[in-house]
Amino acid sequence: MSARKQQLLKKHRRKKRLVLLAALLALVALGVFAPWWSLPLAVLLGWVAHEAWFADHLFYSPRDDYRYDFPEGQLSLPASLGPHGLHVATDALPGDHETLLLQIRVRANWLGRWLDPQVLIEGGEGIDRQDFERGVNGVRYLNLSGQGAALRGGHLRIHGRHCRLDTQGTLHAFHNPDYAERRLMVIAPHADDAELAAFGLYSRAAEVSIVTLTQGEIEAGHYQRLGLDQAAAARLKGRLRTWDSLAVPLWGGVPASRCVQLGYYCLQLPAMCGEPDKGFGSRESGESDVRDLRRHNPLKLPADADGVPSWNNLVADLVALLEHFRPEVLVTPHPQLDPHADHVHATRALQEAIQLSAWKPQTLLLYANHLHDNDRWPMGPAEGGVALPPCIEALPADALWSPALDAATRLDKAQALAMQHDLSVPLPAKKRLRRLIQRALAGRRWPASGEDEFFRKAVRRHELFWVRPLR
Repeated sequence: MSARKQQLLKKHRRKKRLVLLAALLALVALGVFAPWWSLPLAVLLGWVAHEAWFADHLFYSPRDDYRYDFPEGQLSLPASLGPHGLHVATDALPGDHETLLLQIRVRANWLGRWLDPQVLIEGGEGIDRQDFERGVNGVRYLNLSGQGAALRGGHLRIHGRHCRLDTQGTLHAFHNPDYAERRLMVIAPHADDAELAAFGLYSRAAEVSIVTLTQGEIEAGHYQRLGLDQAAAARLKGRLRTWDSLAVPLWGGVPASRCVQLGYYCLQLPAMCGEPDKGFGSRESGESDVRDLRRHNPLKLPADADGVPSWNNLVADLVALLEHFRPEVLVTPHPQLDPHADHVHATRALQEAIQLSAWKPQTLLLYANHLHDNDRWPMGPAEGGVALPPCIEALPADALWSPALDAATRLDKAQALAMQHDLSVPLPAKKRLRRLIQRALAGRRWPASGEDEFFRKAVRRHELFWVRPLR
């Protein structure tokens, strides 16, 4: 899937170059037949239009259907949508099926080509809003989790703004245990991944451990403003994010005695996997011994013996942690959906550790903090629901679990993100200007809780996990 991401990027850049070439030829023609001042004005207007409507990284057509397969025997019900709401057959939806996804075609109107098409869901607490791609015309999946009582009662209203919905769809319903009542282990490739994906889950879990694999030290240019060179800035960033990985979970009720920082180096997991016996130090900090940032861990681990940042040591560490904390459920990145190289290899290392461990967990809960196809998902403003992400190529047929987060939990999650050093770096001037343009021309809004894009994407009415049994 990482190779697919690169292919999508190349295709996107090639298309962009062709558009720019066509625009350049048009500007040359304009300069020949129009007043001199029209050329810089056309350049300015073209740039503003790009920032307002064409700056999104969308590597598929909004007219593509999303393609999801679910496990055989999964409950799927015909659903009809009319002026009086969404309806399924009486008594057809069991009360214990709490994760609900409505598969339905969404079509943008002319205004939905310039403003984000929105689906408004009225039934439970307040009005939920779920946004889709401008120009959408395809099958999409609305997240109705938490709306079961309104649906069974016949008063769940759904309507589009800047779009219209088909009158017929399919409701996919999933029954899951409450995994917060099981022993959980959250695998975070970097500090903040646990909070982004699962703060709502782990903050109410009966027993949870959080394992962060890397210190996240690279791309530390912000800290060079303190008069540090690249290596010193990377070391400072690694220490700060290590502190985040151990301290921030306490805001969600998880003490440092149940948090572990392994101290491996950012973006080195793929290289480690390729040569399992070899150590791979930091690309930027100059360090190659993981022991320094492990001194606050609650237990000794195999790599503490030599500090070598190797794949074999990483897997051995994870085996030791599985056998120490004995989790029943593992929360980890989706290896097919989330393309970040460290995320893919974090789950790969975990799967190898499961094979070697004497303790066998029962279930994987898979999350995606990044996507191949769309850098805005979940689309729309903070506090909205989480519709299913774009899926143009088939994924494994997993069940889904989407617990709802109340307003108080969403506020706490936003504050947990605000404590993360990597999410508190000020926006570059270019991004600030782009947001002003999109606010004025495209109607987009960002939350007051923080400037980083993850404050918009992660603080939502739902968290979303793909459920994969371990057999």
